[in-house]
Amino acid sequence: MNQHGKINYVEFPATDLLATKSFFSQAFGWTFTDYGPDYTAFSDAGLDGGFFRSEKHADTDVGSALVVFYSERLEQTETNIRQTGGEIVKPIFTFPGGRRFHFREPSGNEFAVWSDK
Repeated sequence: MNQHGKINYVEFPATDLLATKSFFSQAFGWTFTDYGPDYTAFSDAGLDGGFFRSEKHADTDVGSALVVFYSERLEQTETNIRQTGGEIVKPIFTFPGGRRFHFREPSGNEFAVWSDK
C-alpha cells in the first residue's frame, strides 16, 4: 500500500542482471519483471524494488546502506545463499538482539541476514 512519506521502493545496481535475478529467485523466491535490457523489477521481497545495469555495486565499506533480511533459520539461509551463488563475507556473529551474517550476491551488492532465534 502506498503511504505518504514512507519507503515505497528500492533500487540497486547490478553488473550482471541475469545472475542477480537467478540468485534472488532461487535463494529467496523473488519474482522479476524485465523493463528492457537494463532494468528488472522485483516483487515478493517484502518491499518492491529493482536492479539497474551498472558497473558499480552497493558495499558498506564505501558507505552504502545495508539492507537486512530476516530468517527464522539462519544457518539454513546461509547454506542456501552459498549454494545459489552468493558469497558469505561475514560469517554468522552475535549482536545485541540476535545473530546475523553478511553476503554478496553475484553482482557484488552486500546484504545481511539476521535472526532472533
